[in-house]
Amino acid sequence: MNMNQNQFNGQQPQAQNPPQMNHGGHELFDLHEDLSGLIGVLDQYLMMKQFIKDPELSGILDRQYHFIADNYNIIVDCFTTGKDPMKPTESYKMTQNNTVTYGLKPSQPKKPAANLQELNDDKVSGQMLGSIKSCASLLTMTALEVTNPVVRRVIADSVPNFIEMAYELFFYRNKHGYYQVPRLNPQDMQTMVNGFGKTTQSYPLQ
Repeated sequence: MNMNQNQFNGQQPQAQNPPQMNHGGHELFDLHEDLSGLIGVLDQYLMMKQFIKDPELSGILDRQYHFIADNYNIIVDCFTTGKDPMKPTESYKMTQNNTVTYGLKPSQPKKPAANLQELNDDKVSGQMLGSIKSCASLLTMTALEVTNPVVRRVIADSVPNFIEMAYELFFYRNKHGYYQVPRLNPQDMQTMVNGFGKTTQSYPLQ
């Protein structure tokens, strides 16, 4: 019987994994959760589209839907092959300006909808924002766990786009009074802003 040295020592020879198998176990679970989450967002957007009244919000939903669907396909491509996707990742550009309206105004207390007729632009844009923020968190967590370098890069590149989409929805909601931003009084704000100082530690550490 012929035995090589590895077999004699009780060790199995190390085989080079094909690209599509270059994934750690934790990574596989994370990617399944991410991709399922993206499917959930796309399905939610489809369901919520019918309840939108504002053409501006409808335009945001359409742009984000197509971008997320494209991003989903790119992740699936590199995840299943372990190689660079057929199409490179792109950057999402929001259409809202970055002017924030500060302060609180009296408004009706928020509560769950009693029927489908109460699903208005406020509720739909809030659902959209919550879904996008959840995906941004999941993708960020996954980017820290992925072992495949191509998939890690694609996931990491996706995170700023979901941050941008969430930011766009925040500005839309803020502009229409759906997302109010409280402010501290000037003295308290100044105290908080000046609550930290720069380090004077020099390098190398002594």
